[in-house]
Amino acid sequence: MLKEFKQFIARGNVLDLAVGVIVGGAFSAIITSLVNNIFTPIIGLILGGVDFSNLSIKFKDAEIMYGAFIQSVIDFLIVAFCLFLVVKFVNKVTHKKKEEPKRIEKTPELKTLEEIRDLLKK
Repeated sequence: MLKEFKQFIARGNVLDLAVGVIVGGAFSAIITSLVNNIFTPIIGLILGGVDFSNLSIKFKDAEIMYGAFIQSVIDFLIVAFCLFLVVKFVNKVTHKKKEEPKRIEKTPELKTLEEIRDLLKK
């Protein structure tokens, strides 16, 4: 069983996943910092410093913090949009456009050669 576990761990997929999780965590910190330190203050200026996190409703002894939920949704949308832009940029930089295969114009000689080839196959 230990041997099988070593084989499982040594497989490329598990190592790739581990690296992906670690890099994803570091990347998450970068995106969170970008949102919290750059985009949120800019949006705050645009919206006039509106902060939803303090909005709440008291119902008997319970306090429903719906403003914190709204703020979390807004933060999520900002993070998701930033992540979308980063991924789109990385894809644009790393992936070149696929070249379309060049079409060869069939000359009469080429058509004749294709006919001969087809007759030889029969």
